[in-house]
Amino acid sequence: MGSYSPQTIDLLKKEIPVEQEPLLLSGDVKTGLVLVDIVNGFCTVGSGNLAPQAPDKQISGMVDESVKLAKMFCEMKWPVYALLDSHHPDIPEPPYPPHCLAGTDESKLVPALQFLENEPNATLRCKGCIDGFLGSFENDGSNVFVDWVKANNIKAILVVGICTDICVLDFVCSALSARNRGFLTPLEDVMVYSRGCATFDLPVHVARNIKGALAHPQELMHHMGLYMAKGRGAKVVSQVSFVTQ
Repeated sequence: MGSYSPQTIDLLKKEIPVEQEPLLLSGDVKTGLVLVDIVNGFCTVGSGNLAPQAPDKQISGMVDESVKLAKMFCEMKWPVYALLDSHHPDIPEPPYPPHCLAGTDESKLVPALQFLENEPNATLRCKGCIDGFLGSFENDGSNVFVDWVKANNIKAILVVGICTDICVLDFVCSALSARNRGFLTPLEDVMVYSRGCATFDLPVHVARNIKGALAHPQELMHHMGLYMAKGRGAKVVSQVSFVTQ
């Protein structure tokens, strides 16, 4: 939480609350799981410029929850769409330093999710930009995510990953806009799992000593990401459970 006190965070959550609801998945509504950037370069300690430099409870918790969901979706043979940040070394992404370069370990799924590479119900998509919806466009104008939704007749997506307020939020907003315009039929609901998301921590006192850096207190920005997603029309869920047969 950096230099922000628990009282500050509690005040923020009181002033701009994010209503959350539990989610029970039964298979009655065709649901797809979307994993956003759960790669080494963002999640594995010491794995790059934007990776945590020390163990991070919020990030490790996000990974654990995402792995549980991915395994359950695969067991149920439900569709999974994994976005992997992957950049060409000659195409920078300001304001961020080089990260997740294509072909490096940084751009690979975290070890606990690498089983998805061999799962027939999982679609892996490398993206070279923040927004995974835009990053799913092919050169011919088709969109791999849109095709995935339509081919699987998906009516709801459950989104997890990192960062709550950056890549997750951008993807969610674009998906909602596309849904509203009728580009994602039959998709109806976009859901964000709060404990399945995380963001990074850059406290104010650290950011002051980095030229051009903006402070990014983890707990505050995670909450703001969920709040903004909710405001755009996403459902925010507090827990996920399954009806097993």
